[in-house]
Amino acid sequence: QVQLVESGGGLVQAGGSLKLSCAASGRTFSSGVMGWFRQAPDKEREFVAAIRRSGGRSYRDSVKGRFTISRDNAKNTVYLQMNSLKPEDTAIYYCAADFGLRIGVNEYEYDYWGQGTQVTVSS
Repeated sequence: QVQLVESGGGLVQAGGSLKLSCAASGRTFSSGVMGWFRQAPDKEREFVAAIRRSGGRSYRDSVKGRFTISRDNAKNTVYLQMNSLKPEDTAIYYCAADFGLRIGVNEYEYDYWGQGTQVTVSS
């Protein structure tokens, strides 16, 4: 049974930083894709970033230059370093994982999901 557990969310002022972590257990994703989505109130869940085992990355345009995704395959963990946070980054952030080799930007391309961690950015 696969489990993804996020941590690191919280309340931060605009311009501040947070680092999210997502630890996978039950099965290793070292050969697959791990990523982050987010969902703001009254909005659909959207892709934020993802990373392949090889290190290839993809980001949504609005976070490029501010967010950095990384992974530690030995720990089966993915991270999201978020800098220069803006109020519009406020959302529940979800970790996602899949055993495919290609980075997907759609929810249906990921088979495993965490419960989410709240990120709130105050202005």
